Amino acid sequence: MNPWSEGERGAALQALVAQLRLEQLEHNLFRGSSSDIGAPAVFGGQVLGQALMAAARTVPQHAAHSLHGYFLRPGDKAAPIVYDVDRIRDGASFTTRRVVAIQHGEPIFHMSASFHRREEGVSHAPAMPEVPAPEQTRPREAALRAVDEVFDLRFVDPRDPATAGPRPAVNRAWLRTAEALPDDPVLHQALLAYVSDYSLLGVAMQPHGLHFKQPGVQGVSLDHAMWFHRDFRCDDWLLYDTESPSAAHARGFCRGSLFSRDGRLVASVAQEGLIRVRG
Repeated sequence: MNPWSEGERGAALQALVAQLRLEQLEHNLFRGSSSDIGAPAVFGGQVLGQALMAAARTVPQHAAHSLHGYFLRPGDKAAPIVYDVDRIRDGASFTTRRVVAIQHGEPIFHMSASFHRREEGVSHAPAMPEVPAPEQTRPREAALRAVDEVFDLRFVDPRDPATAGPRPAVNRAWLRTAEALPDDPVLHQALLAYVSDYSLLGVAMQPHGLHFKQPGVQGVSLDHAMWFHRDFRCDDWLLYDTESPSAAHARGFCRGSLFSRDGRLVASVAQEGLIRVRG
């Protein structure tokens, strides 16, 4: 059972939406706040979502189709984050933005994002994996308060990583926001970017029986890439199908596919993260 009431979950979602909308300081400058979700530093998904929102605020005519970001320094949860948007290119079909997230005078994250004018063309995609419906699955024990409070997460294999032991590098979960959202495609993309960082690197730890809360284990996202293929809503069920094909030299590589409930591939994710085991 989820430990939070419907009122608490709704308030948490509205707080996250407000956090993603950012404060505009100047023509290309935006400021965001951070939440303490139980991680040592600012949650990477929060920075991803805020950076995408900052870029999108300067591109009113096109929708984001891809982003590529690098985490440079741990974020300070107690300090605001300033997002500096560089308007690299405004084209008829494609528009490009570069965003640098800054704290204490130093960049903690930078991202390139591309926006595309809607066009019709060829279309194909893989089939969604056959998994139980979200109503037939159950939540796993909460790991990061703000994420589990805002999103209804239903894991196909809900075993606790702390007790599951070594297992294949595959994880599947249904997700959606706890309440309905406004009809704002940019907000839905930012929220999907936010939640896409959750549990992704942990897939690379599964074959080794490791988990984030284990003493001596350090897991940190190094980069994050995302592609938006089709329209979707974050307040409707999405299946997050993740895997890790490789881990080597203290780095784990993970990738994910996000499907709508009717089987459409709506987004793809790739990430590499640092995995260190001390002692």
